[in-house]
Amino acid sequence: MEMTVAEIAALVGAEADGDVSAVISGVAPIDEAEPGHITFLTNRRYERHLATTGATAIIVPQEYERSPAIAGKTVLLAANAYATFAKVVGLFEDRSSSLAVGIHRTAFVADTAVLGKDVAVGPCATIMGGARIGDGSVINSGVYVGPDALVGSGTTIHANATVRERVCIGDRVIVHSGAVIGSDGFGFARDGGVNLKIPQIGIVVVEDDVEIGANVTIDRATIGATTIRHGTKIDNLVQVAHNVTIGEDSVIVAQTGISGSTRVGKGVVLAGQSGIVGHIEIGDGAVVAAQAGVMSSVPAGACVSGYPARRHSVAKRISACVTNLPVLFRRVRALEKRLEELDRED
Repeated sequence: MEMTVAEIAALVGAEADGDVSAVISGVAPIDEAEPGHITFLTNRRYERHLATTGATAIIVPQEYERSPAIAGKTVLLAANAYATFAKVVGLFEDRSSSLAVGIHRTAFVADTAVLGKDVAVGPCATIMGGARIGDGSVINSGVYVGPDALVGSGTTIHANATVRERVCIGDRVIVHSGAVIGSDGFGFARDGGVNLKIPQIGIVVVEDDVEIGANVTIDRATIGATTIRHGTKIDNLVQVAHNVTIGEDSVIVAQTGISGSTRVGKGVVLAGQSGIVGHIEIGDGAVVAAQAGVMSSVPAGACVSGYPARRHSVAKRISACVTNLPVLFRRVRALEKRLEELDRED
C-alpha cells in the first residue's frame, strides 16, 4: 500500500510541511526507518535521531513547527503526535491474515446459535446453543463461545480465547488469545472446616470498544454482573475478580490483580503488578503506580504508590528514608559506641 504525505495528512487531520508529494509505503521506528517509511517523534530523548533517520516523513508535535531540528525535512505536525502515529499505523495495517467470511468446515456452530452478516468463524471454533454473534465479527481458531453468550458487531476474538455462558460482549471489542471471560469467581464459605463452594450465577458484561489482553481472566459475578465499561483497555495477564466494576476509558496494565466487588472509576490507570484489595473504590482519574498494594479506597484524581499504597509524595519520602537506612544504622552504631566510651570515662 502506498500513499503520499499529503494524502496521509488529510486522512489523519495533521498539517503537512515539506515534500508533500513524497510516497510512503510503510511505518518504522525513527532509528530504523528507511526511505519510503514514515516515523514519529514524541520523546525528546530520541531527537538525536532526527539528523540521521532515513525516514521520508516524520510525525512531530506541533511545537516543533519552527524548530531547527526539522529544517529541510518532510513532517506532519500534530497536536497529539502519538495519537496521530496510531492513526497512521492503522492506515498501513496488514489485514491479509484475517479470516474469510463464513464458517470453517471444522468449526462447530449449534443449530440454535445466531450469526449475523459477514461473520467469520475459524477452524475448530465452537459456538454453543443460544449464542449470538453480531455482524462482521471474527471468531478465530479454537475459540469457545458458550451457551447464550452475546458477542456484538465488529468484535474480534483471537485464537483459543474462551467466552463462557451468558457473557455479554459489546461492539468493536478485541479479545486476545488465551483470555477467559466468565470463569467462576473465587467464592467459598467455611463450613465445619470444609470450603463450601458458593455458586457463581452472575455474568460478565464487556461494553463497546474494550480491548482485553492475552491470558486475562475476568470472573463472572456471584450474583449480578462483573462489568467492564466502554473504552477500557486491559493489558496481558490481568485478573479481574467477581463483581468488580471498571469505569469508562480506564487502563489496566499487565499483572494487575483486582479483588472482588471493588469499583474502579472512569479514566483510572492501574500500573503493572499493582494489587487492589476487595470492596473498595478507586476514584475517577486516579493513578496507582506499578507494584503498589492498595489496601483502602483511593480518592478521585489521587496518585498512590508503595506497599501499602500511600500518596505518591509520601511514598517517595518513605522510599528515600529506606534507601538511607544503612547509613543511618552505621551512624547509630557509632553514636552508641561513643556513648559507651563516655560512660566508661565517667
